Amino acid sequence: MNDSAQAAAEATGLFALLRSDFQAKADWVYGERTAKTMLKAVLTDGSSAMILYRLMQASQRCGLSPLAMIFNKLNVIFGSCTIGRRAQFGPGFVVIHSHGIVINSAVVGGADIRLEHQVTIGAERRQTPRLGNDVFVGAGARILGGVRIGSHVQIGANAVVLDDVPDHCTAVGVPARVIEREAKS
Repeated sequence: MNDSAQAAAEATGLFALLRSDFQAKADWVYGERTAKTMLKAVLTDGSSAMILYRLMQASQRCGLSPLAMIFNKLNVIFGSCTIGRRAQFGPGFVVIHSHGIVINSAVVGGADIRLEHQVTIGAERRQTPRLGNDVFVGAGARILGGVRIGSHVQIGANAVVLDDVPDHCTAVGVPARVIEREAKS
């Protein structure tokens, strides 16, 4: 996420971010944004992790670090999900299944990031990944080090991403390699 996108996410209120996150989850899981699918999205696995992350993020922005730490620990206990207190994701952040997700505190992601279970987005040699907009990360995938993940990217299940992935690509394998380039619209 570039600096202007990050500033826009920070300016967006907590409830607007949560609404955006649950609209994106309803779209992803149920294919539509109706009142019924929004309610179902709120009640599905991973939703508590999304709420606790947004509460932690808002607390951190307001300088309420002790409260942010509490939300962080609640996420670990109830969601089996570890998201660093300073990790930044834009609107439309979706945790499909929270179990086993680990995200480094310095990770920055754009809008419409969707994560499956057992995903790790972590540092290596103090370098952390940056994710563009509209990124799907499949179950068990690892994104490590100072890599840049472009926009409109899919990371396959169990992939280990150690190199940059350009826009409009799909990456799979260990180590991950680009196997498909979508037509740009």
